[in-house]
Amino acid sequence: MPNPWTGKGNPYTRQEVRDRLQKTIDDNNAIIAAGAGTGISAKFIEKGGADLIIIYNSGRFRMAGHGSTAGLMAYGDANAEALSIGEFEVLPVVEEIPVICGVHGSDPRRRMWHHLLKVKDMGFSGVNNFPTHSIVDGHFRQVLEETGMGFEKEVEMVRLASKMDLFSIVYVAKPEEAVQMAEVGADAIISHVGTTVGGSIGVTDASCSMDEAAERTRQIIDAAKKINPGIFFLAHGGPINTPEDVRIILDKTTAQGFVGASSLERMGVEKSLTGLTRQFKSLTIGS
Repeated sequence: MPNPWTGKGNPYTRQEVRDRLQKTIDDNNAIIAAGAGTGISAKFIEKGGADLIIIYNSGRFRMAGHGSTAGLMAYGDANAEALSIGEFEVLPVVEEIPVICGVHGSDPRRRMWHHLLKVKDMGFSGVNNFPTHSIVDGHFRQVLEETGMGFEKEVEMVRLASKMDLFSIVYVAKPEEAVQMAEVGADAIISHVGTTVGGSIGVTDASCSMDEAAERTRQIIDAAKKINPGIFFLAHGGPINTPEDVRIILDKTTAQGFVGASSLERMGVEKSLTGLTRQFKSLTIGS
């Protein structure tokens, strides 16, 4: 239902977001969540019919022409950036669909409950754990975990968000991470299978094959369903880039949708601007 204070949709309660997504599934449609790094992206993603808009700090880098992985680096304040994009660009132009805020749960400088109050007060309808350490591996991941900046902090952030009636849609890379998130009340779980391939600043080779992406997604879904069968399940990243790719994942797993950031926002801009500019440049003068 629309927000009576603004005449627009946001913010929604946690249950209202869940009800909207359930209706999408009941109508036999896939859930599509899209990352937006600018207001113009959000405006036209909404016109395209997306179910959710997610604000990532990486969207700022992505739409500035840099790889999304910049959002994981120390190139700015991830939490402040997400709030800024939401407050000044996206929330003012989105008419009706829920907007979700990316939250860097392991930020050691913030009292997370206090930050989540800001997120809620801003008018976001939920949270997403980005930047996420779930996609960091090897020795550096071990260091993060051992020094108190690991995935557990993201889990704790989602636990707090659930208590605050904020919808949560979370990234995980492993079944055990899906279990952790399910146990603290995550509403939707995204199987993250790697950095998106393709385009001018995507990776060249996928971190896994399509079959491997499907298998990893199945394992994540199966693990979380044992804790809570009412969770919504989506896929993201790696070789899953185009609508045709998503079709394969939907056919091979019980995933109910897709989260696109680079594959929607960046790829859409790259293709449309290039094609349109070429059309203009094909014009000639004179007779």
